[in-house]
Amino acid sequence: MAQPFPPTAPDAHGLLDVGDGNRIYWETSGNPEGKAALCVHGGPGSGGRRGSRTMFDPEVYRVVVFDQRGCGESLPHAADPAVDLVHNTTHHLIADMERLREHLGIERWLLYGGSWGSTLILAYAERHPERVSEIVIPGVTMTRPEEIDWLYRGVGRLLPGPWEAFRDAVPEPDRGGSLVAAYDRLLNSPDEAVRVKAARDWCAWEDAVIAHEVLGNPGYYSDKPDDALMAFTRICAHYFAHDAWLEDGQLLRDAHRLAGIPGVLIHGRLDLGSPLKTAWELSKAWPDAELKVIDESGHTGSPAMRDAILEAIARFGRETP
Repeated sequence: MAQPFPPTAPDAHGLLDVGDGNRIYWETSGNPEGKAALCVHGGPGSGGRRGSRTMFDPEVYRVVVFDQRGCGESLPHAADPAVDLVHNTTHHLIADMERLREHLGIERWLLYGGSWGSTLILAYAERHPERVSEIVIPGVTMTRPEEIDWLYRGVGRLLPGPWEAFRDAVPEPDRGGSLVAAYDRLLNSPDEAVRVKAARDWCAWEDAVIAHEVLGNPGYYSDKPDDALMAFTRICAHYFAHDAWLEDGQLLRDAHRLAGIPGVLIHGRLDLGSPLKTAWELSKAWPDAELKVIDESGHTGSPAMRDAILEAIARFGRETP
């Protein structure tokens, strides 16, 4: 069984000015002359988990980790209700990734990440395919309206109690419309108590969706420091209330732009929040991608999913010219 690599300390880090008053935090580690890889975190708004770099052999890869706008160590932080999210969109994040690539002097890089990170990776790669060497995605999403509706309404058929609690936490006139939009309003309320309650109610629902995963962690979403939890929920609701500023089906429609980029899509069959259908559809539209279905895994992963990630990343490392 493959094992992650020991944690390595960053050899460089900084805050990159990306405009609009935003500075994104980044770190590099591993081999400065190695194959470049960018870890793209989920959420949106979760911040870059530093442990993701343990998937990469530090002798082979130059690993870049960054925090997307408004979260992690990036500034300003979205936990502050005074921070306007108008300049925090998918298109801004794509531009930030390009600016970071240029800042670090990287020609092409492997992209790694899942969940929301998958959507951002695909959006970036379809816009800048010449900058992407390979892609590894554990947990495929494209943040289409149907996927958002499933996660915050449809899957409630399987979890009626927690979903009713999630629904009933918004004002009654809003319960028949978009719950995500209703939470977006609550999370930006001038009343701190309203914001805090909405953040905790949102995360309680997110936790309920993965609670069946016996290999997962209880309180996966709720177990965050207060500032991180508030930034995560504000940014999530902001993005999903706007369908991630992507046209319906855009990433699938434009998957032909990924031609020539090798990819590995790794998806858990037990993923209730992001059903396998999305990964399946993408694999059909992207001939250079290989789909690996992990029977034991849900959204939060499993040992078999970890092994598949390590194998894919190691293979691409060996194929470096």
